[in-house]
Amino acid sequence: MPATDSSSAAAPLTSFGRSFLSHRRDQIPPPPPDHHSHSHTQHPSSSDLEIDAFHRHAADLLHDLLSDSNSDPSAPDLLSLAWTRRLLDSFLICLEEFRAILFALADSQPLSRPPLDRLLLDFLDRAVKALDLCNALRDGLDLIRQWRKHLAIAAAALATAPAAQRGEAQIRRARKALTDLTILMLDDKDAGGVVGQRNRSFGSASTTRTPFPTATATTAGAAAAGAPGPALAPISGLTVPRANDIAATGGLASAVYAMGAVLFVVTWALVAAIPCQDRGLQAHLTAVPRTFPWAGPLITLFDRILDESKKKDRKHSCGLLKEIHQIERCSRQLMEVTDAAEFPLADDKDSEVQEATQELVQVCGSLKDGLDPLERQVREMFHRVVRTRTEILDYLSRPHNAG
Repeated sequence: MPATDSSSAAAPLTSFGRSFLSHRRDQIPPPPPDHHSHSHTQHPSSSDLEIDAFHRHAADLLHDLLSDSNSDPSAPDLLSLAWTRRLLDSFLICLEEFRAILFALADSQPLSRPPLDRLLLDFLDRAVKALDLCNALRDGLDLIRQWRKHLAIAAAALATAPAAQRGEAQIRRARKALTDLTILMLDDKDAGGVVGQRNRSFGSASTTRTPFPTATATTAGAAAAGAPGPALAPISGLTVPRANDIAATGGLASAVYAMGAVLFVVTWALVAAIPCQDRGLQAHLTAVPRTFPWAGPLITLFDRILDESKKKDRKHSCGLLKEIHQIERCSRQLMEVTDAAEFPLADDKDSEVQEATQELVQVCGSLKDGLDPLERQVREMFHRVVRTRTEILDYLSRPHNAG
């Protein structure tokens, strides 16, 4: 596959990745002899230290995602829009540093030779499937925008001066909007996500909204051939590299595995948070050797999200995004409070409506401010994965790398 124009545009980011890794290399002491990694000599080389820096920085980024408001007042809540944006930031940083290491060390460890070629081809296959996921996520965010329109109607109907009571007409308008919202959410849940919208993203039917471009014919072919749904495909079958493969590749095999593990967690968390076709959280996290620096925080993050999905009030949700939970809770509370209400509302009833309305307004604001930036990050994820995949395939196809 020929290189894309985006490769040259990536030069500053690649330089940043190399500079960062060099700085980390100077700061990191050699790992202990029993460290389960690429460092297989008593005196680690420069490449050993750079790969170790990558592992440790991935651990730092994953650990930051575990912070809560108790330990860090500025930390966003798990699975909120703000947290999901931080998750994507962490992924993009890891991917950029992975590219920097891969091509910096390609001369000493040719990418087209076994066992590295096999490991890279497996990673590239997951990357293709992740591109389908990006399109499905884009449609899921569009779906949440539709929900927000109904929320905004209800919030506008119930908004009034603090001293004024809400009348029957206001309550009726709000209940109509919330009823339409509930029906829409149930329909989408029963349909298994945004099936129709996702199909338009890959081709036949035209839409007013431009989908992310399809990266390769392979992507479209996989979708047309009935490949596994995008929600589950990128996160199955992650294999731990053997010790001799890590040694034979100068440690690059461990870097490829680390990037695959980060891709696993990011795609799984995104599927958990956002309404998505073929949504499911039944993926199994293959045992990760805890001797990798990032293994602990990665497993903890996976377990926390899984625990969140098992909560009684989240089991049947369209998505684990915090704002979706707020939508469901506010809507249910307002419908219950105003059911068979007598007008004018009693003071206690009106106070309950006022409280629920304030949360409704807050959720609308969060969605208005957070959905567009999150979609831009999903789009950036798409383009970065395309670029990384294209560059690796381009390198593997060069004649001087044969054999």
